[in-house]
Amino acid sequence: MSGSSLDDTALDILFRTARTKTAWTDQPVGDDVLQALYEVLKFGPTSANCSPARFVFLRTPEAREKLKPALNPGNIDKTMTAPVTVIVAYDPQFYEKLPTLFPHADARSWFSGNPDLADETATRNGTLQGAYLMIAARALGLDCGPMSGFDRHKVDQLFLSDQGWRSNFLVNLGHGVAGDPFERSPRLSFDEACVLA
Repeated sequence: MSGSSLDDTALDILFRTARTKTAWTDQPVGDDVLQALYEVLKFGPTSANCSPARFVFLRTPEAREKLKPALNPGNIDKTMTAPVTVIVAYDPQFYEKLPTLFPHADARSWFSGNPDLADETATRNGTLQGAYLMIAARALGLDCGPMSGFDRHKVDQLFLSDQGWRSNFLVNLGHGVAGDPFERSPRLSFDEACVLA
């Protein structure tokens, strides 16, 4: 609702006290939770409602073992023990859905003959949707462990080639073990990161 704001508890859950998790309890994450997660994140804004992100939820030990050869060594243990690992991907042909998603204009024609613009748009907006996934997961009581240490070409070949999608990054989901391995790292101050023009 426009004009309303979240209270401090909600802001803490989503941002201020939330931490990237690398160790997980054995509490499962049901398929119903994953569906509820998507039903929230899908409403995050994208340009022309293009919605290029695609999500592959790896829920079984077999699926994670299939992923294992594509992971950097430092990401193996945290991924093998996570209840769910999400491949946040994007569809390079996202614009084929635009007649349905954005019927107000011939938005498909903006991208169908312009592969550079299509790739830039898919990457930017698919990354936004991956961030929405993490915020929605936290809002639904899950912890997140986003990762970029993996071989994208292997992941694409192992999991995405049939759909023609491309991987962007990975997110482990579940209920993190209490406590964190180290203190929260510093963040830039407003004056360091922002300009008021």
